[in-house]
Amino acid sequence: MNLRHSLLIVLLLGMVGLWPLPASAGEAMKSKSLPPIPLSVEEVHAWIDRAHPLLRGAGTERTMARGKMLKALGAFEPTLVNDTELERFIKTTEQNKGTQTVGFNDTLVEARHPWGFRYSAGVRQAIGDAKIPDLSLGNNSQVLLGGFMPLLRGLMMNPETAELQRSEWADPRAEVRIAQTRQDLFLAAATQFWDWVTAVKLAEVQRRALGVAEDRFKQIESRAKAGAVAPLDVVEANQEVQRRREVAIAVQRLVEQEQLKLSMFLWDNNAPVTPPLERTPDFPSQMLVPAPDTIQAHKLQAKVERPEIKEIGIEAKLNNIDLELAKNNLLPSLDAEAAPARAPEKFVLGLGYRFGLELRVPIFQRKSRGEVLEAQGKADRFVLMQQFREQQVLVDVDNALSAIERSKERVATAVESLRLAKTLEEGERFRFNLGATSILFVNLRERNSVDSEIQVVRAKADYQKAQALYQWAIGAWAKTTPLAAPVTYRARD
Repeated sequence: MNLRHSLLIVLLLGMVGLWPLPASAGEAMKSKSLPPIPLSVEEVHAWIDRAHPLLRGAGTERTMARGKMLKALGAFEPTLVNDTELERFIKTTEQNKGTQTVGFNDTLVEARHPWGFRYSAGVRQAIGDAKIPDLSLGNNSQVLLGGFMPLLRGLMMNPETAELQRSEWADPRAEVRIAQTRQDLFLAAATQFWDWVTAVKLAEVQRRALGVAEDRFKQIESRAKAGAVAPLDVVEANQEVQRRREVAIAVQRLVEQEQLKLSMFLWDNNAPVTPPLERTPDFPSQMLVPAPDTIQAHKLQAKVERPEIKEIGIEAKLNNIDLELAKNNLLPSLDAEAAPARAPEKFVLGLGYRFGLELRVPIFQRKSRGEVLEAQGKADRFVLMQQFREQQVLVDVDNALSAIERSKERVATAVESLRLAKTLEEGERFRFNLGATSILFVNLRERNSVDSEIQVVRAKADYQKAQALYQWAIGAWAKTTPLAAPVTYRARD
């Protein structure tokens, strides 16, 4: 009997376990979801690094830098030359009169060295009855060797070499420009992000104030119907509702405006993405100011990492290349050349090679002296510009630090002002319930509380903007990412 009872109990428990849950409980479990993750400045910056068009457009500077390097290297690439020349002439000698056709076919490679040398090597095949006085290979062919050597002007430094040296700085300059674009975008995005958060918080403040006014209007309206208050108080309460509703509508327009502005920093699939209001974060509770040692280290870092400083250094190096080229142009032109004869008649006469030495001395050197003076003037200007930029960087850091400190003080003062305004508001509302004051004074106290809360919100937003300005000032965002530059290249058919 005990065994039978035990089996019955186990069967009943199993049936209870398999019994379906109520529909309301299942729906509650399905509807319960995790709250949205608040949006952050770091996430906005990650969006910019990943897909912002301006940063991707700045990344094309790398492609342009590679193009400049290839263009400069093109002056030194070997060139395959095939040249065929024929000449028909009449012999006037007594022994052999009549017409004759002779010439040659040259196949050679020509190239240029960055030091200014030009050289060539190849084979010449004679056509017709021709004389080969030098470097004959037999079978009526000849070895071709030629060279051009500048001995003064153009040696080690020439326009082609200067252009190659400039192209070597094209990639660092592209990195600087990308870093500058990234810095500016990050600062603008952080500023816009906190403007959006501020607008949302202001809308919440105005919404709460409107809700309080609407509840009071209903309360006063019911009391007026009972004869407890004057009908004029109902009009006063209704007017306050309309006033706060108008302010709430204006703030809602501000929210939509700032939301659209922020979407220009959030790109996905080549289109801006509007951030949802559910992801609006709260202001961080911690408000820190950098220590003096940290500030000094950041100033030294800023003088190195800021793109403005790097750009001046690159421009100065490019100007030094121009200055070196201009000084080289002050030298006389003394060129030595040895090359095969190119005229068929000379070749037929047996002059297989020609040698030359040419000297050119400009008398006044006005052009070269002008280039030197211009480059020296630019060099002096870059020195002064670098001094100014370094001091400007230090001032930017001090300005951002001042903004952090003052905004932190403003937050503390605004919070205390809000506490006092709330105290006055509660006291005035208590007096109104006792009949010791009018609805007008209650409205004024509530408006004062709203204004104080708005000042707290704005002060907190200014502190976050000051922190973003400090990061910009020390060059914390002055770095480039591989995603900033397009890497695909397709030549046209």
